[in-house]
Amino acid sequence: MNTVEEGGGLHPETDDDVLEAIRWAAGEEVPLEVVGQGSKRNLGHPMQTAHTLDLSGLSGITLFEPEELVLSARAGTPLSAIVDLLDEHNQEMQFEPADLGPLLGDLPGQGTLGGLVSTNICGPRRLKSGSVRDHILGISAVSGRGEKFKSGGRVVKNVTGYDLAKGVTGAYGTLAVLTDIIIKVLPKAETEQTLVLEGLDDQRAIEAMALAMGSSAEVSGAAHLPAGVSGTRACTLLRLEGFAPSVQYRIERLHKLLAGFGEQHHLEEQTSRAQWWAVRDCIPFAQSRDKFVWRISCVPSAGHSIVETISKSASIDHFFDWQGGLIWLQINGHEPQDALIRAAIRANGGGHATLIRADAATRQSLSVFQPQAAPLAALSRRYRENFDPHGVLNPGRMGQ
Repeated sequence: MNTVEEGGGLHPETDDDVLEAIRWAAGEEVPLEVVGQGSKRNLGHPMQTAHTLDLSGLSGITLFEPEELVLSARAGTPLSAIVDLLDEHNQEMQFEPADLGPLLGDLPGQGTLGGLVSTNICGPRRLKSGSVRDHILGISAVSGRGEKFKSGGRVVKNVTGYDLAKGVTGAYGTLAVLTDIIIKVLPKAETEQTLVLEGLDDQRAIEAMALAMGSSAEVSGAAHLPAGVSGTRACTLLRLEGFAPSVQYRIERLHKLLAGFGEQHHLEEQTSRAQWWAVRDCIPFAQSRDKFVWRISCVPSAGHSIVETISKSASIDHFFDWQGGLIWLQINGHEPQDALIRAAIRANGGGHATLIRADAATRQSLSVFQPQAAPLAALSRRYRENFDPHGVLNPGRMGQ
């Protein structure tokens, strides 16, 4: 691959193609937009780039050992292909990769493995199983300098020294272009049920979720949808997964533990799965595509206080995941309310707010990501200078 196609597109199909493209871009100091299927293009700050490095041709599962719980795939591999293969072997990515396509006005199922790792966006099981970053065993990549490198391997003990795989996870493609990714996978639970508490306000719901998470019930999902988001009544959701007898026993114990929190019912397996997919992908806010949507992470006990502070000055809709530690916030107005949101976070114990859905002009005019403290910003800058000194990979996407 030694030519740029009409429209500025570069379409590598091998690692050497990627290396050649980045060496050319670094030598000419030409900025590149790095994309897979483009499903996450509207996350982060808009970029001004003359050329696109399209990784959709860098696709395919290169290793799958179900007995060893290891899978390796090219960065441009569609997530749907990976999910289908894992389904055949009753396995899954335990961090529950979120599909924000519908929220961002796109079709579902358009993401790639590289995009998933680059954004580190995961679902409700984050509070039990960790994030995408925690399930990466190894990567192959090309830095913005035009240098190939590898980090990690097929087992955790291969990770020594600096764990570069974790460093580039969540970097939105600004440090290096991933070519191959090795992840650990795990068996699916035999079944699941969700205990639903009805009619709780935010504070009471967070108390119930904290009590459930601190119990021996092994809750794998804890979310709260206020009335208006869930329907006519607020719903607090507590998911239990595992072998059927165990799930039944634990949900009965949880029912007794939370008897003082009002009305209860439970969702059987299929209904439970559908409910948690909706929470994972922020489906309650997917229809109002002209409204700003924020994703706020905080200490779980502070979630309701942050929302209460914001709601005093702005009309919002919201719901909680991660036991209250993740707030999905939709603004019912024409202003993104970034100053209000960040002030509310500071006043209630700290946290991080990311503007997930907004028009390009808004994403250009304000900080999409949480501003970093000076020492961390300096460290991030040195990291970028070492990996991509000419700033050719997704320049400006994270506001740097």
